[in-house]
Amino acid sequence: MQIFTRVFFSIILLFSQSTQLAIAETGIADEDAYKIQPGDVLEVSVWKEENMIRTVLIRPDGGMSFPLVGDIHAAGESVERLSATIAERLSKYIPDPVVTVSMQQLSGNKIYVVGKVARPGEYVATSYVDVVQAIAMAGGMTTFASVNKIKIVRRMGDNLEAYSFRFSDIEDGENLEQNIILKSGDIVVVP
Repeated sequence: MQIFTRVFFSIILLFSQSTQLAIAETGIADEDAYKIQPGDVLEVSVWKEENMIRTVLIRPDGGMSFPLVGDIHAAGESVERLSATIAERLSKYIPDPVVTVSMQQLSGNKIYVVGKVARPGEYVATSYVDVVQAIAMAGGMTTFASVNKIKIVRRMGDNLEAYSFRFSDIEDGENLEQNIILKSGDIVVVP
């Protein structure tokens, strides 16, 4: 039993080190990495396994399916973590699987701009977008917009949080910290 325990913990340590190495190689810490969203399209492949290449759509519930792995929750995970999880599950069937997960479409990373802007609506953010950039994507504010009463609404679990944004401060180069990077699902409300 002790030998089994040592082998088990050695495998866990090796898996942990390989995950840390993968993160170190990309130069992106997991907390800073893009998190997969429902609606994103991924390509998942296993090296030297021609039948193990799939394009998968992340379902609204955050899940996806892959052969031999079954159903797996992907939303909220980084690409590196999802690769490691799939490899771990495949290791029951394929010795030392090398799994590659690549983003094909960032369709799930959406922000919303509503209210008195030229083109209110849903926008897919393919890069980091702040409040001013989101308003620009929506064609700018209309003449009747209350530029100092803008709100950013963010869902945090079951709760909603609102952040204030005063456009005239940004124009004057003041309070620049309020020009936050938006997260998937954020709503910019221009009254």
